[in-house]
Amino acid sequence: MSKFKGVVPPVVTPLNDDFTVDYPSYTRVLEHLIDGGCHGVFVLGSTSEVVFHDEKTRREIIEHSAKVVNGRVPLLVGVIDPTTDRVIAHSKIAKAAGADAVVVTAPFYTVTSQSEILDHFRYIRDAVDVPLVAYDIPVCVNVKLQRQTVVTLAKERTIIGLKDSSGDDGNFRYALLDLADHKDIFLMTGSEIVVDNALLMGAHGVVPGIANVDPHGYVRLWDAAQRGDWAAARREQERLCRLFEIVWVAQGRVSGGAAGIGAFKTAMKSLGIIDTAVMPRPRAALNAEETARIDVILKNTGLL
Repeated sequence: MSKFKGVVPPVVTPLNDDFTVDYPSYTRVLEHLIDGGCHGVFVLGSTSEVVFHDEKTRREIIEHSAKVVNGRVPLLVGVIDPTTDRVIAHSKIAKAAGADAVVVTAPFYTVTSQSEILDHFRYIRDAVDVPLVAYDIPVCVNVKLQRQTVVTLAKERTIIGLKDSSGDDGNFRYALLDLADHKDIFLMTGSEIVVDNALLMGAHGVVPGIANVDPHGYVRLWDAAQRGDWAAARREQERLCRLFEIVWVAQGRVSGGAAGIGAFKTAMKSLGIIDTAVMPRPRAALNAEETARIDVILKNTGLL
């Protein structure tokens, strides 16, 4: 079985008021996740707001993450960029810094076919000797990694796993079935409010953004599922669903990404994990009224 399994949160990147990375807060986030029992961390993904960071900042984040994590859990690094050669460049940096795997989306902005997506992953595999994890997130890259694309890449050992943030649980289930005999391939769900269902289907783990707020809850859910206590897993999942409602507090006033990640940052500030809830421009931060509503949810779910 792959060493990549369990609860692997996509790590929030806290910012200073001048929009630079707040590394003391970022260190606390990583320690918070590791101390919470998480089985790995995923930096520079969508929750990390990767596309807002320039190349120099990305390198610094990767190197800082590797130093703090120090091999205690696997370190997955997002190398997300529109084109193959840019992803290869990021992958080389991630490998040099000590990443255990890199996480790769389909190309974006340009319209790309599934056959070209296959070649995209193969070119990266041939250029950099580092494990590749496919990241299916059509809401951001505007193309779906089709079932056969994922299965082909897995069976030919181009990728070692999949992070599925497509919301297409039926397609995810078929991929689990298709790859059931390939024990070295892992498939993780990014659908954080149906983790108990995904684990019951055979998912190998979860990549939940809201675990930045409550890693212990997802670890309890995972542990319950591993011992076959599905009633306990369901109870924990339902509590986490109530916590997840923070992402809708600012929806309608700000963009979906700002509402979700902004809610994570706001909650983490209230819990003393990070110092600010600053968002990268042009994303808007949550206001005082929204913060108060989030604090109520934190109290109602036992966190504050």
